[in-house]
Amino acid sequence: MILRIISGCLLAASFTISVCAQEVVKPFSDLTEYVNPLIGTASNPGLSNGNTYPAIALPWGMNFWMPQTGPMGDGWAYTYSASKIKGFKQTHQPSPWMNDYGQFSIMPITGKLELSEEGRASWFSHKSEIAKPYYYSVYLADHNITAELAPTERAAIFRFTYPKSDSSYIVIDAFDRGSYIKIIPEQQKIIGYTTRNSGGVPQNFKNYFVIYFDKPFALAKTWNKYLLQSGSEITSDHAGAVIGFKTSMDEQVHVRVASSFISFEQAELNLKEIGTDNFEAVKQKGQAAWNKELSRIVVEGGTADQLRTFYSCLYRALLFPRKFYELDAAGKVVHYSPYNGQVLPGYMFTDTGFWDTFRSLFPFLNLMYPSLSANIQEGLVNAYKEGGWLPEWASPGYRNIMIGSNSASIVSDAYIKGIRGYDINALYEAVLKNANNEGPMTAVGRAGVKDYNTLGYVPYDIGINENAARTLEYAYDDFTIYQLAKALNRPKKEIELFAKRSQNYRNLFDKQTGLMRGKNKDGKFQTPFNPVKWGDAFTEGNSWHYTWSVFHDVQGLIDLMGGKEKFTAKLDSVFTLPPVFDDTYYGGVIHEIREMQIADMGQYAHGNQPIQHMIYLYNYAGQPWQTQYWVRETMNRLYLPTPDGYCGDEDNGQTSAWYVFSALGFYPVCPATDQYIVGAPLFKKATLNLENGKKVVINAPANSNDNKYISAAAMNGKPFTKNWVSHLELTSGVTIDFTMTAQPDKQRGIGEEDFPYSLSREKKSKK
Repeated sequence: MILRIISGCLLAASFTISVCAQEVVKPFSDLTEYVNPLIGTASNPGLSNGNTYPAIALPWGMNFWMPQTGPMGDGWAYTYSASKIKGFKQTHQPSPWMNDYGQFSIMPITGKLELSEEGRASWFSHKSEIAKPYYYSVYLADHNITAELAPTERAAIFRFTYPKSDSSYIVIDAFDRGSYIKIIPEQQKIIGYTTRNSGGVPQNFKNYFVIYFDKPFALAKTWNKYLLQSGSEITSDHAGAVIGFKTSMDEQVHVRVASSFISFEQAELNLKEIGTDNFEAVKQKGQAAWNKELSRIVVEGGTADQLRTFYSCLYRALLFPRKFYELDAAGKVVHYSPYNGQVLPGYMFTDTGFWDTFRSLFPFLNLMYPSLSANIQEGLVNAYKEGGWLPEWASPGYRNIMIGSNSASIVSDAYIKGIRGYDINALYEAVLKNANNEGPMTAVGRAGVKDYNTLGYVPYDIGINENAARTLEYAYDDFTIYQLAKALNRPKKEIELFAKRSQNYRNLFDKQTGLMRGKNKDGKFQTPFNPVKWGDAFTEGNSWHYTWSVFHDVQGLIDLMGGKEKFTAKLDSVFTLPPVFDDTYYGGVIHEIREMQIADMGQYAHGNQPIQHMIYLYNYAGQPWQTQYWVRETMNRLYLPTPDGYCGDEDNGQTSAWYVFSALGFYPVCPATDQYIVGAPLFKKATLNLENGKKVVINAPANSNDNKYISAAAMNGKPFTKNWVSHLELTSGVTIDFTMTAQPDKQRGIGEEDFPYSLSREKKSKK
């Protein structure tokens, strides 16, 4: 009976309130029942609770679909507080801040023919809305229409259930900034393209779409800027079409649509993903596709809320980077290049920012989806050959946003984790180019690279903003190049160069404050210095956040701070300091600041990426129980299965991957090493079904809300006290048993031999 009650809670359409605290005895076999695509949609530019939208798509699909509540061009295209739907939009948007490209919409209406977004919009309620990864349904109250959609990777099928009406329509909106529409009534077909984008595209960019209807047209007209036209074909700034017909009560009209970045002919090929399948078949195949990927990790022994949060985060972690390739008539992989505008063979992926996702999303894919990772690496090879540089933020091509050359981490971590089947030598060449040169924009290559390579830091006073953050990230990226250079048996001089550069973080450590601080070209620290000042020398954070960005040499940072006790006391300070801030660099409170302020965790700003690994650093200083406490606190307090369920931008799977890793009980603090740092598992049992056929089984039978501390652990039946597990141990198949208690065990994991990897420790061991 308990399970039946829980099931009822889980099947609620809007998932707005959780009352299901009982432990789930046996999870659903259909794991999509735990996924809520509306988590994170209660957001706005001033406060992000995720800044997500309901992405109705297949895993890593080329095209996503969404209900559109915002006006054309608004990055907040769906918000939970909205009351009207303007259309169903094909979207490629990675985040509201990056906005969209290649978008168009479809909207069924009845009654008076209204073409404009506001005119055709309909009231809706979350009570009559069903959102699943593979299916969306909503009742459009003003039109008395139930609209449903189910996607494939590059196509989708709609089912519109109409009332009895002499005035039933479907409006196609190709959006502004250059679009084309042609109606072909004899084929019950509309073709068109949209060029609308937010940057990062070549001059010849188009998203070509083909749409087929299963009902003859009684009315078929194009329109220009919402004004009806007489012809059946139009090219304009803002083109669209409308078809009309009579419908009987509960008559269903089906619409099949596909698109391509290559051509109309390729769009027709992409439509074959649907083939002769009806709506229910497409829906079921989408459901199966999601269950295939979600079931790679099966968790048991948690509450309904915990299961919903876990699988919803896993869903988000399986959306990006997006497939930006298609299959030609011969079934070969081809892509339109967002770098040079040509159609070329091979893989391409996009819509990811490495500043965010190098931290845990890509390590997660390397662990659980290595074949996909190999294709992604091949896509990076193609990006480099076609554009001349590795992207740092791609959407779909180069975008001039964020800092660092973290593509080095993406490349190095994949290779070190055993991913193969692509041209690693070309990628190493690309990594060196990005590391040693300024790029065509400040977010490609390294801004300030000459000073960085000569002085060992990017100076504060040479007109390059966020200089301290750049220095710290460059130093880590140099470490990843050092690791890759060793793996590729590069010349000793080259290896040693990057090992030396990886120590550049030391140049910004201020012994007086015990924090990282901007430094002028003359070698003096910037003054005045306010450690809670956001921006300026740092990126979307302050010194309290970036001081910990020494992923590769935590022991070196411990030494700089004066030893383990002072280091852990500094970590403690992050949580005990008040959430005060200086926003003068921005001239106002940015949303990341507000999210830190309201989280009630001091200066800990989990809603943004720079500090997300910090909790795990207690493991390097002999206090693993502190990590265990704060990991559980963060999961419980900052992640919920509700529309306001994130504590900041979800950011293309990064924040979700943090939760997935942390719920399993370990986290990749330093990508480009083979270690995952132990936290505290959330569930009584988790099973990872690896691609190589092996299994990782994590048992914590005494786990509970109170029992969040590890008192003992065994690996394959043998006791282990380490604060880390290796990638090789996991991929070889392993069973890890954790004994969980309510009180911290302050004698476990405190020996030097238990501490995770640090470059300084590696160097000492070689002396």
